[in-house]
Amino acid sequence: MQIEVTPLPGVGVRKDFPVRKGGRRIGVVEHRDGSIDLIVGRPGNPDATDQIALSGAEASALASLLGAPQVVAQLEAEHREFDGVSTGQFPIAAHSPYDCRTLGDTRLRTRTKASIVAVMRSGAVIASPGPEYVFAAGDVLIVVGSADSLKAAAQILHDG
Repeated sequence: MQIEVTPLPGVGVRKDFPVRKGGRRIGVVEHRDGSIDLIVGRPGNPDATDQIALSGAEASALASLLGAPQVVAQLEAEHREFDGVSTGQFPIAAHSPYDCRTLGDTRLRTRTKASIVAVMRSGAVIASPGPEYVFAAGDVLIVVGSADSLKAAAQILHDG
């Protein structure tokens, strides 16, 4: 999929792509102040859009809805040939004991034998985060391990 990036002087950057049906484009405007608008083009007119301003939490939630399942599906497809390997996705909730703490603080690999292979944050995938990576509420962790280790990882991430 070809994403078109258009500088918007004084505003920020528009990033969008064509939708297969209906002659529309969909994307985001990333404003210089850090705010994000979801944009949906009107049929037949790529310059006319409906814009929805998103808070940081809303942008993160939308990214998680759209991105994390795709990453998990890809990892599951790649691990399908290996018996006993599963992939799961676990959100860092606002009440999580690991919100604003590092991956290393979880000691997840040592405690469960499961590995955090990626983090989805605000539409971006952070592959292979190191132990210094600081989690934030809204992050979705992509974890690989046995079914039992994923179950233990979910409990640790929720309860500490």
